[in-house]
Amino acid sequence: MMDRVYQTKQPFRPFSKSDIFVLLVMIAFLYLGVHLGLRAPKVVAGPEILLAPRWLPYYALRSVGRMAAAYLLSLVFALCYGYAAAYNRRAEQLLMPLLDVLQSVPILSFLPVALLSLSALFPQGLAAELTSIILIFTSQAWNMTFSWYQSLTTIPGELREASHVFRFNGWMRLRTLELPFGLPGLLWNSMMSWAGGWFFLMAAETFTVGQHDFRLPGLGSYLREAANLGDVRAIFWGVGTLVAVIILLDQLLWRPLVAWSERFTLEMVERDFPATSWFYNLLRSSALLGRVSHGFSLLGEHLDAWMLKLWPYRSEGVPAAGVGRRRYLGMALRIALILVVAYGVLRAVGLLRTVPIAQWGQIGLGVLMTTLRVVLALVITLVWTIPVGVAIGLNPRLSSWLQPVAQIVASIPATALFPVFVLALAGLPGGLSLAVELLMLTGAQWYVLFNVIAGAATIPQDLRYTTSLLGLSQWERWRTLILPALFPYVVTGAITASGGAWNASIVAEYIEFGGQTLRVKGIGDLISFATVQGDYPMLLAATLTMVVTVVLINRFFWRKLYRLAEERYRME
Repeated sequence: MMDRVYQTKQPFRPFSKSDIFVLLVMIAFLYLGVHLGLRAPKVVAGPEILLAPRWLPYYALRSVGRMAAAYLLSLVFALCYGYAAAYNRRAEQLLMPLLDVLQSVPILSFLPVALLSLSALFPQGLAAELTSIILIFTSQAWNMTFSWYQSLTTIPGELREASHVFRFNGWMRLRTLELPFGLPGLLWNSMMSWAGGWFFLMAAETFTVGQHDFRLPGLGSYLREAANLGDVRAIFWGVGTLVAVIILLDQLLWRPLVAWSERFTLEMVERDFPATSWFYNLLRSSALLGRVSHGFSLLGEHLDAWMLKLWPYRSEGVPAAGVGRRRYLGMALRIALILVVAYGVLRAVGLLRTVPIAQWGQIGLGVLMTTLRVVLALVITLVWTIPVGVAIGLNPRLSSWLQPVAQIVASIPATALFPVFVLALAGLPGGLSLAVELLMLTGAQWYVLFNVIAGAATIPQDLRYTTSLLGLSQWERWRTLILPALFPYVVTGAITASGGAWNASIVAEYIEFGGQTLRVKGIGDLISFATVQGDYPMLLAATLTMVVTVVLINRFFWRKLYRLAEERYRME
C-alpha cells in the first residue's frame, strides 16, 4: 500500500528579520496611500444607481465580469506566488511572512493606494473599475495561495521521484503532477474565494474616501444604494438576483469542475458514490465538444514538445547559465528596495507622530474589543463546521445537494441583509453587538467549512474501508483517521477565517443604513470612520496596529498548531 502522509509544511517560520522587513515594507506601502490621498482631487462623482428591477440583469453582468477578472488575477497570483515560495528557500523566507501580513490587512486599507494611484495613471472610470477588481482580488487571493503552497509542499516523495525518473522538466512536472495533485484543494478554495468576493462586493463597488465618492454599476452598488435608502423591497430584489446568479454558477461551473476533479484524487479503490453533474455529463456526451477537446489535446501535445525544447530537463545541482548576472541584478534590486522602504518608513513615522495620544488609546481599546469578537466567531465556527464539513466531504450523496446549498449561503453577502438584521435586533438589549457578531461570523465560518470539506473529500476510500474492517467505533475513527487527516486543513481554514473575521469587522462595526450611521467600538469602526472622514494619519495608525496584532497572533498561536500538526498528527 502506498504510504500517505497527512501533514503540512509550516507556512509560518520562526519570527525572524524577514518578518521585520515585511512590516517595514507594509508601513512604507500604507504611507504611499496616505500621501496620495492627501494630494488627490477633492470630489469625484459616481454614476446614479437605479433601483428599478429591470436594471438588475445588467448590474449582475457587470458584477460577474469584475468577479471573473479578479479571480483570474488571483489564480495567476496564487500559482506564481505559491510556486516561488515552495521551491525557493530564500524567496520563502520573505514571501510567506509577506503573505501572512497581506491576508491580515483590511480590504478598505488598500483603497487609498489602489484608487489614487490608478487615478493618476488612467481615466476616472477605468481607474474605479480597476480599483474594484483589485479590492475583490484582495478578498480572493490569499486562501488560494495558502492552499496551492500547502499542496506543493505535501506531494508524496515517490511521485516526485517518478517525475525525476521520467526526466520531466518544470513544465511537464507542473502539468502532470503538481496541478493535478493540488487541484482538489485549489478548486474548493476557489469556491470560497468567489464567496468572499460576493461578501465584499458592496465595499468594492461603492466606496468613499474622504470626500471622494465612487459608485460602479453592479449588484453590490445596487444593494448598497437600497440599504442607504432603507428600501427593503429593493434589497430583496437584489439578493434574489444574486442567489439566481450563484445557482447558475454552481450548476454550470463549480459542480462540473468538482465532478471532473475527482479523477485527480489519490485512490487505491474506486469511490462508491462519485460526484456527479448533469451539465458535466451533457458536455461529455457532446460529439462536437469531443472534437474540440481532441483539437485542444493535439495543441497541448505541440505545446509540451515546444516547452521541452525551450525548457530542457536539468538535474538538481547543475547550475544554470547566467547565475552570476542574476545574482548581481538581485543584489541591486534588494538595495533599491531597502532604500525605498527606508524612505517610506521614515515618512510614515513622521505622519504617525501627528496622531494624538487619545486616539492611540482608542485604537488600543478597539483592537481589544475586535479581538474578543474574532475569538468568539472562530469558536462558534469550529463547533459547527467540522462535523458538517466531514458529513459533506465523506458522503457524496449528501454532498450532491448540501454543497450547492453551502455555496449559495456562503456567497450571499451578509452585508446586504445586515441592515435587516440590525432593524430586527435593534430593540433587544445588546442587539447591535449581536448583529455585529453575526456578520463577523458569516465572514469567517465558510473558510473553515470549505477547507474541512476539501480535507474530508481527499481521505482515501481504502483507509476508510480499513477502519470499517477493524470494527472501530465512531469515536475511534474520528480519533485515528478523520481528525489527523483534517488537522492541517482545519488550521489553514482557521487562519484564513480569522483574517476574514478581522476584515468583516470593517463593515460590521461601522454601519450606514437609511441615512443613519451606527457604530460599535472596535478597530474596524476606527478604520472605516477614518476612511470616510479622510483622516489619513488615523487610518495609517489603526491599520498598522491591526496588522501587527494579527501577525503576532499568527506567529505565536497558529505557528504552534502547525508544528503540532507536523510532529504529532500525521499518519504514514
